[in-house]
Amino acid sequence: MIRPEPEADLSLNVMVIGADIIKILRKTKNYLIIEDLQKEFIERDKRRTPQLFFNALTFLYILGMVSEDNYKVRLNYADSEKTLL
Repeated sequence: MIRPEPEADLSLNVMVIGADIIKILRKTKNYLIIEDLQKEFIERDKRRTPQLFFNALTFLYILGMVSEDNYKVRLNYADSEKTLL
């Protein structure tokens, strides 16, 4: 089970970050280049790092929420992600 530390900033938690990535990906139905997704992700909060981005993206990939094709990602469940947020 993924549990944050009591003193941790929840806005930097991998699950919260993953939900934000889903919100960004929801804007498009097609694939989005990973670099463009990362740029928008980091611009939303300057405390975010590329390592945090890839940890959250890996988390979403393991859950089966995103798929990858030649450095592009997209949501797998375009209709059901509303229940996850």
